[in-house]
Amino acid sequence: MGPRQDRAKNKKEMTLEGFVRFLLSEDCDVFKSLHKKVYQDMTYPLCDYFISSSHNTYLISDQLVGPSHLWGYSSALTKGCRCLEIDCWDGQDNEPVVYHGHTLTSKITFKSVINVIHKHAFAASDYPIVLSLENHCSPPQQEVMAAYMIDILGDQLVTTTINNEMPIELPSPEDLKFKIMIKNKKVGNLEETLQRKSKVARGEIMEAESTSESDEEEEAALIRRSVPPKSPEKKKDKHQKVQVAMLLSELVIYTRSRKFVSFEDSKKKQKFYENNSIGETKGQKLVLKMAKNFVLHTCRFITRIYPKGTRTGSSNYDPQEFWSVGCQMGMCLQKIL
Repeated sequence: MGPRQDRAKNKKEMTLEGFVRFLLSEDCDVFKSLHKKVYQDMTYPLCDYFISSSHNTYLISDQLVGPSHLWGYSSALTKGCRCLEIDCWDGQDNEPVVYHGHTLTSKITFKSVINVIHKHAFAASDYPIVLSLENHCSPPQQEVMAAYMIDILGDQLVTTTINNEMPIELPSPEDLKFKIMIKNKKVGNLEETLQRKSKVARGEIMEAESTSESDEEEEAALIRRSVPPKSPEKKKDKHQKVQVAMLLSELVIYTRSRKFVSFEDSKKKQKFYENNSIGETKGQKLVLKMAKNFVLHTCRFITRIYPKGTRTGSSNYDPQEFWSVGCQMGMCLQKIL
């Protein structure tokens, strides 16, 4: 300490250098030091939290001709994203591939995606990850997918409930630290899965109800194919069934995909471990007309809002209107990262 500092101390004054240090100290920081780490209570059910999510995570440019790249997953994970989307299609030599179906986007193997996720999963956060599978694979390649996830992710993969007991609500982020969950169609219910206790043989195939949001997904598919809609076009069966390999179905524990019909239907029939994906346009109509019901719905169930098919440049909707009714998942990271 020099003479000038000594004089200032004796007079109980502050030097210019001391004033600068004070301004740059934690006492004057506009960002609370406490908030540099997770400070909120993370012991509530998963549906009580907003979840950093991504749509078509494998794409790093546009939605029609851009590349599919592993960087999309590593980049999202290192920035804290906790929900990743994987579009799965049958590939050659029984190797499932990931790409935006019926477009000119490039393909990457499902196995390489899982390897990258395993490598970077908890680089930025200890809290659980959801792998949202948009599954277009045949049952044999679904079994290959299940085998890769079990072999590569190992103990990180959620394959049963906590203590193998039937829960009455979703676990908390704290309960699921360093865990990875699979979001997909599921055969039967969670109770039946626990009763079987992994006694499922390779080659077992059963039917599950389709979860597609028909109107917006068909619109997106038409845009991807760049062809006009057929007229007249037959409407899909509302209760259309799809084949699901039991080995993959058994990996779906807390995040079973369920088609959204109505708030009343969900109130009566939906299980706490089932979640919905709702298209942007439909979601906006529900916010305008039934906001109160929407809030009550998201209090109980995880709800994902995906961008409409016309956003081929990977642009985002305004998330605030969906956050205001409690929607936990959404967004394209291509325009954020």
